[in-house]
Amino acid sequence: MLNQLTYLLPENLEIAVQTKFDEWQKEDKIARIWKKDASVWTNTDEAKWLGWLDSVAAELAKVAEYKEFAEDARAFESVVLLGMGGSSLCPEVLAETFGKKQFYILDSTVPAQIKTLESKIDLAKTLFIVASKSGSTLEPNTFKQYFFERVSETVGAGNAGKHFVAITDPNSKMQTVAEAGNFRKIFYGNPEVGGRFSALSPFGMAAGAAMDLNVEEFLTRAAEMVAACKNEIPGENPGAILGTILGVCQTNGRDKLTIFTSQEISDVGAWLEQLIAESTGKDDVSIIPVDREPIRGAEIYGDDRIFVHLKLKDSADEIAEELTALEKAGHPVIRIELADKMNLGQEFFRWEFATAVAGAIMKINPFNQPDVESAKIEAKKLTEEYEQKGELPDEQPFYEADGIKLFTSEQYAEELSGAVEEKSIAELLEAHLLNLRENDYFALLAYVEMNAETQEILQKIREKVLENEHVATCLGFGPRFLHSTGQAYKGGANNGVFLQITSEDREDLPVPNQKYTFGTVKSAQSRGDFQVLLDRERRALRVHLGKDVTAGLEKLASSI
Repeated sequence: MLNQLTYLLPENLEIAVQTKFDEWQKEDKIARIWKKDASVWTNTDEAKWLGWLDSVAAELAKVAEYKEFAEDARAFESVVLLGMGGSSLCPEVLAETFGKKQFYILDSTVPAQIKTLESKIDLAKTLFIVASKSGSTLEPNTFKQYFFERVSETVGAGNAGKHFVAITDPNSKMQTVAEAGNFRKIFYGNPEVGGRFSALSPFGMAAGAAMDLNVEEFLTRAAEMVAACKNEIPGENPGAILGTILGVCQTNGRDKLTIFTSQEISDVGAWLEQLIAESTGKDDVSIIPVDREPIRGAEIYGDDRIFVHLKLKDSADEIAEELTALEKAGHPVIRIELADKMNLGQEFFRWEFATAVAGAIMKINPFNQPDVESAKIEAKKLTEEYEQKGELPDEQPFYEADGIKLFTSEQYAEELSGAVEEKSIAELLEAHLLNLRENDYFALLAYVEMNAETQEILQKIREKVLENEHVATCLGFGPRFLHSTGQAYKGGANNGVFLQITSEDREDLPVPNQKYTFGTVKSAQSRGDFQVLLDRERRALRVHLGKDVTAGLEKLASSI
């Protein structure tokens, strides 16, 4: 059964959407997408990134291999996937949605996060999946180095490889590493499928098999959406309908896609964040996905919003009244109903197709991510300096009090300082937030351990900003958001106000065979990320906390 989509738009947007349907049909654009015609977009390199159109059929041909791997994985007590961005977000959604408690994701260089994960598993009874398309991504490589050494210490160097599986593209550095380490198995991705479009490829399906998901049924359900998205009539194509609405809304100023979900599928928003932000946030335009923001009355929202609600067919519609009120207030609202959890694969494909359509309407290349590389370059400079000098470059806060340090550019520091009568953490934070203008968004970028406690405090902060400033609010944990929403924050429209949060590490961890530690990597990543925000003239303030992160966050929350 195909997942159902309904929508209600204000009249001007409805007319614009119907006009765009007519234009697309006249220009035969859906057929051209399936023919992999790059001229649908910017006519540069798009054609070589359209392998995801064929992923479901390709993966269905491998069902026997996945069944065999599922049987193999049952020999282990737990499974840990080591990856970042597109290599880890789909597995995270699957594990959360299907309640796979013994399947863990590591996508953080924060030492406390790594220690917490290690405390939950028995190394001798754990299978590690190293997921990296290029094999050169810093984080998966350091994760692999750390856990391969730890497993070697536990079961012996000669047996460690039996605890590792790789998912990577052919002839990558990770393939070389896996072969040298005698990994249990290597799954190969398609080089023509980008990371954020890889959910229905080995990067999602091998992980699904490892958690004992019925991959064949999941893909068979997804194939129904693939077939529906081949309909060449845009107004009858479920992916084109969604993508046209997104693209038309963005070009009409409604660029904050606010995502609400049923509790049972709440993690799908994290996957959508990467797909949408990294694909559409470039060339000074963007669709900013807003995930897990609490729903409020229609009067709080500006005319920059578009809302989507994804729910399971049989789950309670807890926000039905609020959504109706949003529609009556003239906001565009999309409702998507999944037949059940196994139909999640349909949404993976629908949203991939929709993102490609929206990108075409926005006149951008939705398949590149130029500004992700900029932060990587800055972080690499810092780690290389650490390798040479044994320390990161010195940095000086422009203000410090109560164990909290504030950093920003010299120019912005002068601006904030000049806006307050008396310097204090609270006053400077207020001055920063007063820079929020109509139709801006506020983003919290936290390089701290991602757990229930830190999420609760940070959610309180974004709720305060939402209710006081009436702007869209985002929350991302570093470094994972660098491979996700970070692209849009740096390369998209300059309508964000950023508060980056870093901290001292209570305990650090070494990266085997390197001079630097995980704490060093985290610091280099956060500082590199922040520098690029400043280079792009973003309104950005960095708050550095001490070793007691919870106490520091509580203090920060009370100061706002």
